[in-house]
Amino acid sequence: MHNNTIQFLSLEPFVPSGADFNKAKNFFLALGFTINWDVGDYIGFQKNECRFILQHYDKKEFAENFMISVKVADIDAFELELQHKQIAENFGVKISKILQQPYGRELNIIDPAGVCWHFVAQ
Repeated sequence: MHNNTIQFLSLEPFVPSGADFNKAKNFFLALGFTINWDVGDYIGFQKNECRFILQHYDKKEFAENFMISVKVADIDAFELELQHKQIAENFGVKISKILQQPYGRELNIIDPAGVCWHFVAQ
């Protein structure tokens, strides 16, 4: 049976923290996410309509093959904010320059666990 009335309302991936759960938590707070809930080994983060669950999980091979794409309104302002907050220096993460891709302008961040976050603006 095909039912077109079913609505999917959100997608909230479980993101691995890597070895240092507290560092990962502080990294996402520095990016501007807020904590909706915290039950120890799982933390619900949100910024605007973007949500994810930080999981206390450390499997390097998994994290380094996990990617998330986040649409942002202004990629240039986001890049300036990252520089102002010294995110790369404070957390030892890699941040790319803004690159033009077929789907928009993109800046990548490799988070403390090794997950690649693609921040994209049209």
